[in-house]
Amino acid sequence: MTDLDAVTKNYRVAFLRYLPARSEAALTLGYEIGRAAVVDGVSVLHLAQVHHAVLAEVLESAPPEEVRAIALAGSDFFMEVLATVDMTQRARRDGPDA
Repeated sequence: MTDLDAVTKNYRVAFLRYLPARSEAALTLGYEIGRAAVVDGVSVLHLAQVHHAVLAEVLESAPPEEVRAIALAGSDFFMEVLATVDMTQRARRDGPDA
């Protein structure tokens, strides 16, 4: 299993856990995925690819009346995943010498 396969698997599990109740605890899993991605050097482009692949899988089997809500939940979840990436980029840009 490649690193990207592992990220995809973890993302899928976390997103599917988040969808039913959209709980803060499940959203925290997204944050942890983002944190691990930063530590492991996974690019934001790969995270976007993983997000879209998992979201497409979920939407394929979703009832039409749930598609919009799932897409919006996907956006919230992905923003949480990217939060650590964003903080890291800001810290590097603004660094101690800024």
